[in-house]
Amino acid sequence: MWRNYHSVVSVDETCRILAEESTNARIIAGGTDLFLEMERGIRKGIRTLIDITRIKGLDQIRLDENGVIHLGSLVTHGDCAASKIIIEQAFPLAKACLQVGAPQIRNRGTVAGNLITASPANDTIPPLIAMDALVVLQSIHGQRELRLSDFYSGVRQTLMKPEEIMVEIKFPALKNNQHATFLKLGLRKAQAISLVNCAVLLSFDEDRIIDAKITLGAVTPIIVNARDAEEHLRGRILEEETIQRAAELSKLAARPIDDIRSSRKYRLEMVRVCVKRALDTLSNHTERIDYPKHPVLLRANSGLHKRYFNNPFELNSNVQHTTGIKEQAIETTINGKQYQFHSGFNKSLLHLLREEAGMIGSKEGCGEGECGACTVFLDGMAVMSCLVPAVRAHRAQIVTIEGIMNNGELHPIQQAFIDNGAVQCGYCTPGFIMSSVMLLDEIKKPGREDIKEAISGNLCRCTGYYSIVAAIEQAAQNN
Repeated sequence: MWRNYHSVVSVDETCRILAEESTNARIIAGGTDLFLEMERGIRKGIRTLIDITRIKGLDQIRLDENGVIHLGSLVTHGDCAASKIIIEQAFPLAKACLQVGAPQIRNRGTVAGNLITASPANDTIPPLIAMDALVVLQSIHGQRELRLSDFYSGVRQTLMKPEEIMVEIKFPALKNNQHATFLKLGLRKAQAISLVNCAVLLSFDEDRIIDAKITLGAVTPIIVNARDAEEHLRGRILEEETIQRAAELSKLAARPIDDIRSSRKYRLEMVRVCVKRALDTLSNHTERIDYPKHPVLLRANSGLHKRYFNNPFELNSNVQHTTGIKEQAIETTINGKQYQFHSGFNKSLLHLLREEAGMIGSKEGCGEGECGACTVFLDGMAVMSCLVPAVRAHRAQIVTIEGIMNNGELHPIQQAFIDNGAVQCGYCTPGFIMSSVMLLDEIKKPGREDIKEAISGNLCRCTGYYSIVAAIEQAAQNN
């Protein structure tokens, strides 16, 4: 694991550390990929982590006067999924972000991190390439811009230099004559890596297509355009025969492989199916029909915010924690009480809470952000604590399962779980309860689909979920 951990407050400071540490340093924001790879020993030789989550301004989404959308490098998938700008003027990106992981993952994982990880199965890359996105990279030598389509050199390989930080992603907003969507095929609805995904963007002159972009993910080493299909669509009307032929031609751009999740043959056929489905929805103007009016974010809205998160710490300068230096401490607030930890710097937040703070209610079910048993609240949002570095707790506000009782009384969600027999072995229960508590704070009267989305990042081996959903519905009625 790492030795040095910097919590920085400026891009300039980040660039200085990157220049000094060279290949031994990595930037961490969400960390949902990087932290897991380090824990597994896949990423070796990383001596320094640079936490940029406290840099002000990098979490902004804005539309400028020229119709260009700008995403700061701290913009998360959850931010995009709920952003009015993105939903209305960059819809394929909103739809892709909403299908990344589960709410706890979307609260931490950033779009920039998804691009930098450079997996061909990552969901945000195809829509951004289809929308002609640029990435802005910065180092001590200044800034440079690259087309996202030119950013990749292979599987998990980019043209980004070790001393650079991605500070911005920018792309033109969709115009009135453009319609676009994103479609993903996974083994399940949530927490699924794409078997195949595609983004389709069409530009029209009345009912005739004047330009087309079809980008495919998870079927080649890098994201590619289906050039033959795009050429076929140009100049044509979007009717059944045109759609069928474009879908068939899209297969020519794919070079899928056999792996544990799918066969090559199946993926190739699913390219055709996915492109056809995407074109069908654009033809019928139904691409937005299943997009929720208020996506579930699992972020504090009212009661919890007032109770725990009304006075967050501020960092005013670069704070460094180095393993082995005893006089340094992680200063944090857990369940409204202040703590100092002089050890545990290179653990996960989950292990800090369990082993240093004695908060053993949060469980480790998988250790890789799949099961949700470790869900806690970090600065007002639900996260998987197994994927958060312990040092991120410094100057943060944390709530665990031990902290949701009010004046010694069970939280209504806890009581509802008892009333409905929603607890069996109980191992997953703390995570389910934390997700449910945050849902009821965010949405006063959630519907069944909201409930299902809220617990999509939590796995249970015992109850089959029916009693869990019933418990949340009961608590919501009295909310």
